[in-house]
Amino acid sequence: MTSPAPLLEVKKLSVAFAGKAVVHGIDFSIAAGEKLALVGESGSGKTVTALSLLRLVQNAEISGQAWFGAQDARPKAPVDLFTLPERALRSIRGRDIAMIFQEPMTALNPLFSIGDQIAEVVQLKQGLTKAKSLQMAIQLLSDTGITEAEKRAYSYPHQLSGGQRQRAMIAMALACQPKLLLADEPTTALDVTLRGQILDLLSDLQRRNGMAVLLITHDLNLVRRFADRVAVMENGHLVEQGAVAEVFANPQHPYTRKLIDSKPVRAVVEGAADMPGVSVMQASHVRVAYPVAIPGFRGWFKSGEFVAVKDASFTIPVGKTLGVIGESGSGKSTLALASLGLLPFQGKLQAAGQSWSKRAARNKAIRRLVQVVFQDPFSSLSPRMTVEAIVEEGLLVHEPLLTQAERRQRVEQALADVGMGEGAKPGANAPQFAGLLQRYPHEFSGGQRQRLAIARALIINPRLLVLDEPTSALDVTIQKQVLALLQGLQRQRGLSYLLITHDVDVIRAMAHEVIVMKDGAVVESGSVEGVLNAPRHPYTRVLVAQM
Repeated sequence: MTSPAPLLEVKKLSVAFAGKAVVHGIDFSIAAGEKLALVGESGSGKTVTALSLLRLVQNAEISGQAWFGAQDARPKAPVDLFTLPERALRSIRGRDIAMIFQEPMTALNPLFSIGDQIAEVVQLKQGLTKAKSLQMAIQLLSDTGITEAEKRAYSYPHQLSGGQRQRAMIAMALACQPKLLLADEPTTALDVTLRGQILDLLSDLQRRNGMAVLLITHDLNLVRRFADRVAVMENGHLVEQGAVAEVFANPQHPYTRKLIDSKPVRAVVEGAADMPGVSVMQASHVRVAYPVAIPGFRGWFKSGEFVAVKDASFTIPVGKTLGVIGESGSGKSTLALASLGLLPFQGKLQAAGQSWSKRAARNKAIRRLVQVVFQDPFSSLSPRMTVEAIVEEGLLVHEPLLTQAERRQRVEQALADVGMGEGAKPGANAPQFAGLLQRYPHEFSGGQRQRLAIARALIINPRLLVLDEPTSALDVTIQKQVLALLQGLQRQRGLSYLLITHDVDVIRAMAHEVIVMKDGAVVESGSVEGVLNAPRHPYTRVLVAQM
């Protein structure tokens, strides 16, 4: 008995830009109802591969074949997506092959409501009236688990949470019940519980609709949980593919083994006795609230409040890391901003024995002791400033008497400390980063930009770094490198860290103590081993079980 023809069969796919190949003659196929994960680091070619199937990559030179169609699929006879006229391909996009893009906030139109954007797809692809299309959009939002779907349909993208926006993108992609769904990093920016919910949602919808899924990701935990087969890409080459269980249990290619072995490794100073009374930050009964409008007549006379952090207390000893974990909206980033003196708060919060003041001028001395590394280095580094200007900025504020030569020497040392010196790599003749000081952020990879952000924070010799999701936007291999860098800096300099994250693996690798937040409250706290190995609170058990 012959096996049925695949829904999609890609043969010798190559993609090039201006004559430079980024995907090199790859072959893969997807059966109807199958879930295939395409994994690799940033720059491996996986997203370009997916986008090229629908010819959505501008100025790309595409060669090869992509045969789409099965006996029960639309269209009836297999067609080569690369040779179809644009008008014929347009009828396949969104109807037979749909796509979930990586970042819904940029993929969704900010000027139209969520319901209108979904209804537009239904109206164009299925020819329904505007009223019926909107009714179907509301039903799709409900099917993807959005509560109060009728109300949310009239919301704009900025009025929804990250998880709700991602669900809206899924609803839009599924509007015409496609045969193949291309999901490009659908859970990258989501916390662990939302990630699990989106995966469960995709699995349920895939089973119900008999849909095939091509999942683009660098998250191996996600692949283990979701996919049937996995294909591994490195530098545009497909180096290995097979059943998930088989590839993970017995990887054949060195690059696959490297990806699997890239789980964060714990390498922190353990067991050192804390010195009584010596801490770099102390917080006692911290409360942060935002004013909100009260609807109706009562709102004319007073405003309400939303309490983002409720009665949080913690201590960060010298040379130790306190991890703060929780899902989106738990209050962990608000707590970080209060710890930086960037939000008004009630209670007691001291850095190195000094309290934050409401007058900015009085906080200058504390700001030298407490620095921050943000989640997305690309948005936190000015695109108009050179590397030298970015890194030396703190010296201009806190050590204005230094000469230009002294500042440059400090900048070069800070960059060398984070592995970004201009010197040659061991065994290489060419400089690792020629002309480094005069380069701009866009000329570096995500991991390199994060190293620049760390160098900027370190140059004024702080005692505490607030790390707000410092690796969530990075590939697993780059994440491991950045965490190893932070661990080394802590050992060498005696730095303390306040680590904000939703990744339990990062907490295990970096933290000495951990607090778990939910809905603004600290629900559990203690040593990393005690909290993560024997969680007492039901919410903590859910977080740990998701990993």
